[in-house]
Amino acid sequence: MTIFHSLNTSASALAAQRMRMDVISSNMANIDTTRGKYINGEWQPYRRKMVSLQPREGQFSSLLHSALGKDRGDAGRGVSVSRIHEDHETPFKIVYDPAHPDANDEGYVSMPNVDPLREMIGLMSATRSYEANVTVLNANKAMLMKALEIGK
Repeated sequence: MTIFHSLNTSASALAAQRMRMDVISSNMANIDTTRGKYINGEWQPYRRKMVSLQPREGQFSSLLHSALGKDRGDAGRGVSVSRIHEDHETPFKIVYDPAHPDANDEGYVSMPNVDPLREMIGLMSATRSYEANVTVLNANKAMLMKALEIGK
């Protein structure tokens, strides 16, 4: 473990939370986009995107053994975005709007499966995690500065 290990761990968490906020912003921007993808000759509404995070170093058991000193490796290397995937489980919202250009023969329009309340909760969670990691980063920086002052 190096002196900068915890700084790198916090930096990876900051980057991952920023990516979550970017994806949530994209979802909110496309909340009314009825022409998100062209599939089989038809336009499909925008599908909500989600971010999956994973630890940079394998499984929890290897991290636990490492932290307990049973392994000579580092106790963790931070977090990374494993993938950004579309939400295929939540159905599109069906809205009656016969004047809409994408309305079907009965006057119904398929709208994106983006729920503003869910997105705002995710945004608040990502923001709080980001702020917590900034606090950890600043505390670590202060400890390193104090360690440098010992040599004076």
